[in-house]
Amino acid sequence: MIQPGDTLSELAQKFGLSVDDILKLNPNIKDPDLIYAGDSLNLPGRESEAKQSRKSGNKVYKMSAKEKDLLARIVHAEAKGEPFAGKVAVAHVVLNRVEHEAFPNTITEVIFQPRQFQPVSNGAINQKPDEEAIRAVEEALKTRSSSQGSLYFYNPRTATNSWVFSRETVKVIGNHVFAK
Repeated sequence: MIQPGDTLSELAQKFGLSVDDILKLNPNIKDPDLIYAGDSLNLPGRESEAKQSRKSGNKVYKMSAKEKDLLARIVHAEAKGEPFAGKVAVAHVVLNRVEHEAFPNTITEVIFQPRQFQPVSNGAINQKPDEEAIRAVEEALKTRSSSQGSLYFYNPRTATNSWVFSRETVKVIGNHVFAK
């Protein structure tokens, strides 16, 4: 997913491609000097690897330091003031979504999927995560089987979308209900 400030030349260098290679894989890009944050790029091998991982049920997550930091940032922003177990459970929700066919294939795409996480829209995602959020991500990566398949979480006192109340509750930790 294109991040604010990304350029095609930087992305090409990052993925070991030329700008022309990226343009051939992304015919929807009309002006190489004009790309938009939040848009996705087709890159060789990324989609097929994600699909293979889902089909095989592979629970081994290899993520970049940037993705791990982003996951810690969403945990920090969403679960500040919640118990450590609640922070781990928030990380599990993101990881479960990456694995689930109804959601995008990467941590970045899941977190920046429109209208999913309030800290993305209100800017709290930009806050540096604390040590507990970083530890919670590490714990979530080690304890995938304890997530019980939760795909959503919400605070019942502040939730405004009644749809979320129709989801099957998996567990309650602190002020959050985790559901699938």
